Amino acid sequence: MTTYSERDVEDFFDQTLRHYLDFWDSTGVLHTGIFESSSDPDYPAAAERTSAVLAANAGIGPSSYVLDAGCGCGNFVGFLADRTGCRAEGIDLSEERVAFARSHVPNGTFTHGSVTAMPYPDGTFTHAVSQDALFLVPDKPRSHAEIFRVLQPGGVFAFSDFLQPVPQIGAAARKHVYDRVRWSGGYSLAGYQAALETAGFEIIKVRDLKNDIRHTYQVLGGMATDRARTASDPEAKDWMLGFAASCQEIQAAIDRDEFGWGMITARKP
Repeated sequence: MTTYSERDVEDFFDQTLRHYLDFWDSTGVLHTGIFESSSDPDYPAAAERTSAVLAANAGIGPSSYVLDAGCGCGNFVGFLADRTGCRAEGIDLSEERVAFARSHVPNGTFTHGSVTAMPYPDGTFTHAVSQDALFLVPDKPRSHAEIFRVLQPGGVFAFSDFLQPVPQIGAAARKHVYDRVRWSGGYSLAGYQAALETAGFEIIKVRDLKNDIRHTYQVLGGMATDRARTASDPEAKDWMLGFAASCQEIQAAIDRDEFGWGMITARKP
């Protein structure tokens, strides 16, 4: 198993941002979606539903001060500020993605940095959120401790994240799921809860979303295949076909319980 450093993760997301924006989504949104049914094809609505569910789980309102840990291109920060009227900011390891967020999300503040050493005083935020980002942190206990530190007493931490449901991962899943995004390995859903409790959090709500992550990659794979058929740029076509093939492998890994997705809401006492 390859162990990736924060620098490996940072370099990967810096180097792939422009490729992703050019070939896939110029707005920078690519989050796992919560679908209305197993036949629901509407990925943008599903991705927005994920954001809405997390905001509701956290109980974010106009008086909230929210940190998005691993904010990527800043879309969730903008969503929260627009929908709830809260004050929101994000931190991300990728300098390129933070630059994109600063130029495209006017109602948020963005910092380039690591969630394992955040530049915020103790008790700064009423809420912390994250969408499918913390799995990439090599030192996960340190990131939990930092999120706990920057939350006010009674503060809520609500997030979605990718899971490693079983200890042993096969070669195909390692290639198409883990190594593809520089992910060393992660928690099962039960393991995640235990790790947060060790950091001092009280668990409020847990949700296993295996079916939704499988459907996300089924829909995204179909979208990539369709776009490849009409792509005039050979490089873009190759990228989309490669992504579609990976989506098939990712679904197979989910079926083998080598990859999962869940949501957790926790509170700092």
